[in-house]
Amino acid sequence: MTPTIEEILKFWFGEADPTPDERAATARRWFVRDAAFDDAIRTRFGALVERAIDGELGPEWSATPRARLAQILLVDQFTRNVHRGSARAFAGDAHAQRLALELVDSGDDRALAPIERVFAYLPLEHAEDAALQERSVALFEALAAQAPAAERASFDNYADYARRHRDVIARFGRFPHRNAALGRVNGADEQAWLDAGGGF
Repeated sequence: MTPTIEEILKFWFGEADPTPDERAATARRWFVRDAAFDDAIRTRFGALVERAIDGELGPEWSATPRARLAQILLVDQFTRNVHRGSARAFAGDAHAQRLALELVDSGDDRALAPIERVFAYLPLEHAEDAALQERSVALFEALAAQAPAAERASFDNYADYARRHRDVIARFGRFPHRNAALGRVNGADEQAWLDAGGGF
């Protein structure tokens, strides 16, 4: 059976109204390399990820802000888990960027919870495009400024990551840590940056 929009959102964000400990446990999965988590996404959602990358999802996947968010997760986050280390990990990026811009330009992103907006904006942070990077930073900084006091540090961290991604694109015009997966040759300055521990 094909996973539903709500199943994707629940898998990624966890239960509604989580405790601080539950929220922290969920967030720890998002930005670390974890083979078991990758396998869980591949097993449960892999076929749907491929359909999403290939543009084969129906109109219901764009009908509401939360539906578009679920589609963004498929083509911007789940792709990176399912295809970690390969060019296919980035195959949904252009589609994810279009979805993110549709949400933002329509104002529909404001219907999402703050933590959901983080993932609605991440395709812009992942873009190898200076203008989209500036847009990402502006969105993440505005989101941090609106965050509840108890969560401000986390949202400040998301804004800092957006600035760091922008700075890499300003310097290199691309993300050097993707070069190997995409079959691109490192420039000397890119190699020096990678050798010094550059990357995300």
